[in-house]
Amino acid sequence: MEFAFTEEQDQFRDIVARFCRDKAPTSQIRKLIETDQGYDPNVWRQLCQDIGATGIHIAEDKGGVGFGAVELGIVMEEFGRSLIPLPYFACAVLACTAAAEIEDAGTREKLLSQMMSGEKIGTLALDSRHGDPVSPYIAEKDSLTGTCDLVVNGDSADLIFAIVTEAQGNALFVVEGNAASVTITPRRAMDGTRKLAQVTLDNTPAERLGSLDAAQVKRIYDTAVVALANEMVGGAQALLDAAVEYTKLRFQFGRAIGSFQAIKHRLADLLVDVELARAGAYQAAQALVAGEEVSSNASLAKFVANETYLHTALETIQFHGGIGFTWENDTHLWFRRAKSSEVFMGSTSFHRERMLREMQV
Repeated sequence: MEFAFTEEQDQFRDIVARFCRDKAPTSQIRKLIETDQGYDPNVWRQLCQDIGATGIHIAEDKGGVGFGAVELGIVMEEFGRSLIPLPYFACAVLACTAAAEIEDAGTREKLLSQMMSGEKIGTLALDSRHGDPVSPYIAEKDSLTGTCDLVVNGDSADLIFAIVTEAQGNALFVVEGNAASVTITPRRAMDGTRKLAQVTLDNTPAERLGSLDAAQVKRIYDTAVVALANEMVGGAQALLDAAVEYTKLRFQFGRAIGSFQAIKHRLADLLVDVELARAGAYQAAQALVAGEEVSSNASLAKFVANETYLHTALETIQFHGGIGFTWENDTHLWFRRAKSSEVFMGSTSFHRERMLREMQV
């Protein structure tokens, strides 16, 4: 069976890619890394209101734009290629996906509308190191208590969603990020383009949005993993492109190093690796759209992307020679993203084991 992007999807990719080029040159990325917020609010509003990329994968009957995981993957791939610093993963991928599972239509559409318009930024409180979408918070009547570490964009979120275990199962809650009993502690991360924070709740008033069964919790997590895999593929492709271009410019013994057979072989190997990772990420997105069993595909896409992205980053630094080891070289921006993404939402070993478990091997 052959899969290909439609003409409309290709046009949408061009729009997102052009937006990233215009709004996120590396000089701007470096400036935003040094700020507490980590992103430009005006650019975020433009993305939400002009392009409508937030909630793109949420069905229309649930209050979303009405496309799917393939279009979400396109956005994430281009964001990974450019490293544009925006709270997109936290708000669009995590929070909107969780909010789409709310049974009450009025509450669901209200929260999605606030986030999709850019009026409010949401995030989902989960400890991203362990790949567990269920938060460590404890529900007590109409409040939550506990500490969740490494929450994506937790320091800039207006709405903090959390999946909490109750006696009868899991439930989705939301708290206001500016509530008096919420303590936000920014965490210093290797990747400055993706802000992390520790979020501590102390008997914080919380709205219970409804129960979630195991399939819903798994769908929220798998959607995030597939989106992340697509983002990593975009980053790996950006690094490969940079490596190819630099080997055309760097000369040794009177000729471009890209003309040496050993360099050609290494670049060819990287191309194969990136294409395999891309195939895995695309297949996982397609499985989400088709409603097929996606967990094994999602984990496969993630651990292949883990290995490919980091290996491509290290090779690209090597191709750049001495300058590749300096902070002034932009390759380090993607290297830091690659290294942090390797453990973000579950490590390679975690997803290998999860894939085999889901396949019942």
